[in-house]
Amino acid sequence: MKKTNQVRQVVFPILAALIWGTAFVAQDVVSDKIDAFTFNALRSAVAVVVLLIIIRIFDRFNKDTPRPTEAEKKQDRKQLMWGGLWCGLALGVASNFQQAGIGAGTDAGKAGFITALYVVLVPVFGLFFKRKASLPVWIAVGLSVVALYLLCIKGDFSLAPGDLLILCCAVVFAAHILIIDHFTATVDGIKLSCAQFFVCGVVSAIGMVLFSHPDWNAVWECAVPILFVGVFSSGVAYTLQILAQKDSNPTVVTILLSLESVFAVIAGALILHQKMTPREYAGCVIMFIAVILAQLEFPIKKKDAEKV
Repeated sequence: MKKTNQVRQVVFPILAALIWGTAFVAQDVVSDKIDAFTFNALRSAVAVVVLLIIIRIFDRFNKDTPRPTEAEKKQDRKQLMWGGLWCGLALGVASNFQQAGIGAGTDAGKAGFITALYVVLVPVFGLFFKRKASLPVWIAVGLSVVALYLLCIKGDFSLAPGDLLILCCAVVFAAHILIIDHFTATVDGIKLSCAQFFVCGVVSAIGMVLFSHPDWNAVWECAVPILFVGVFSSGVAYTLQILAQKDSNPTVVTILLSLESVFAVIAGALILHQKMTPREYAGCVIMFIAVILAQLEFPIKKKDAEKV
């Protein structure tokens, strides 16, 4: 059993990271044909269907668990409604920033690494909630600034529009993680994911109606990447993450999940034949070091522990 748990806690997050990394390629493929709002509305609809099926399967396996009272059901529905609303709004904004950035010209690999900045931003944002950030986190912040400079700033100190949109995406994703952290203590993770994708789909559909004119022939041509992102990136990968985090070391799991940025570069090079400059590759390496460093917990001295 112990060996099985170890395999689950290592293999599942790596598989999830692989799916998320290759999803950047799928997003890149459709970015020239479908606008961000249409793409995210469709992928969210697919994700909701997949997650409803997963919820149904989990409920059948857990049918022997004690049934909650009516009062508990009412409270759970209330928490799920508010959690789905706030998480879905954040996910909708972040996802559309990300897809718009890719559509504006940011390569899949670079988009993966800039998006990974949310891992560094989460502990920094935690300062607003009186959560202290350790020295490794501040070192990671400094390294991420250097990495972003190498990745995004050109010779004339200009920032490409696509890179700026992906950067905004990373900021909103950091807020999204904190919102999820608030609600997962009281709400089932997979049901929360389903609810947030529903809200994300509604937000994106409203944007699609107001600001875009989707070409449904182009949508049909992009059916495969849309299904891939909706089914695997949203449904399967999220479930793998939930299973991986059960009774595991969250630091190890998060580090493995952050490999999505590496897989994004590899997939972009192999499938789309995208290449970055040596400067941009250096930025990727530094960003990955920052992401890992932000998750590591170093032992503190006894005197420092007593002060804390």
